[in-house]
Amino acid sequence: MGLVVQKYGGSSVADAESVKRVARRIVDAKKAGNDVCVVVSAMGDSTDELIDLARQISPLPPARELDMLLTAGERISMAVLAMAIANLGHEARSFTGSQAGVITDSVHGKARIIDVTPGRIRGALTDGAIAIVAGFQGVSQDTKDITTLGRGGSDTTAVALGAALGADACEIYTDVDGVFTADPRIVPTARRLKRISSEEMLEMAASGAKVLHLRCVEYARRFGLPVHVRSSFSQNEGTWVIDTASMGAEGENVEQPIISGVAHDRSEAKITVVGVADQPGKAAQIFEAVAAAEINLDMIVQNVSAAATGRTDVSFTLPKTDVQTAMTALTKVQEQIGFDALRFDDQIGKVSLIGAGMRSHPGVSAQFFKALAEAGVNIEMISTSEIRISVVTRADAVDDAVRAVHTAFGLDSEGGEAVVYGGTGR
Repeated sequence: MGLVVQKYGGSSVADAESVKRVARRIVDAKKAGNDVCVVVSAMGDSTDELIDLARQISPLPPARELDMLLTAGERISMAVLAMAIANLGHEARSFTGSQAGVITDSVHGKARIIDVTPGRIRGALTDGAIAIVAGFQGVSQDTKDITTLGRGGSDTTAVALGAALGADACEIYTDVDGVFTADPRIVPTARRLKRISSEEMLEMAASGAKVLHLRCVEYARRFGLPVHVRSSFSQNEGTWVIDTASMGAEGENVEQPIISGVAHDRSEAKITVVGVADQPGKAAQIFEAVAAAEINLDMIVQNVSAAATGRTDVSFTLPKTDVQTAMTALTKVQEQIGFDALRFDDQIGKVSLIGAGMRSHPGVSAQFFKALAEAGVNIEMISTSEIRISVVTRADAVDDAVRAVHTAFGLDSEGGEAVVYGGTGR
């Protein structure tokens, strides 16, 4: 008998019929001899609807109360799913994040998991019941308040529970058949990957691929938990996300493909700090101010200083939702740092090429930039890691850039178009 943790996204439980279909799938896993723990997201777009409701009530709702409101969506899902399983003749017990022992820090809206103490979940499984857990939420270790983990946080809940329970695998069910070489909504000829290393999946998630939450991949890699990404709308085999050592232990050809995929992200904006004195310590002051506002940055570029003035510009990208906070924080220290002005641009997009094989293959960068040039895509910023090349371009050029690069590296499938079963992608 194995222990499997399954996570179902909002599109998988969007309505009553979808909930019944998911219930049948869960019961099938139980009948196959597994202990089953299920993590569920809010139904359909109900989280977005709750956010809209909050904004109609208050332009700046208190963070504690917003978390309390948003966790209602998952509580509805877990309860109706438990009812559907009961109708099929099996016992299911639903638990909120706090009841499941998901303990977090006290940062509302983007809390991090500190510990998982799944005593009640173990008890339910020992009694032969199916445990249903509300994703995306936990309880603060300090304040005992309800917290949320940020969008996509149900993925992280599932992996954290899987690690704490010693599960054999964590199955992430979504509305596509796995991890593809690009978003099939933009590139219909994208290919499904049978396996991908956790290292590459981390880069893809950080670069905008929405099939898995970044912190979910980090957690799975830390605890060595295999993750199976698949569709709840079909019985097709999905994509296994496993560590690199495991990929080489299968007795198969361990040579990594040069490129695993192309990711894109339209959720970022760019801020430019204009006219910074080109002196030691100025960049540190800028980024200390941003860090104090608890904002994560992505790409950073500093221009060569003008010889006549001794001043330079510093640009960086960050989530669009954090632009106003960052601008406010920097304006407060403008006189202290001594820069001339701030500019922001929210009409940008990021395109990234990811592949562990590029470590040992020269010419990947040249081929990448040639493909963009031939598609008429202008590059504004460049960032690289050992297995990733990212560029910032205009938002309206992202789709063309993704398709051009995907084709240039021979990633297009010859087996027809990829299927997208749901609508939202989560």
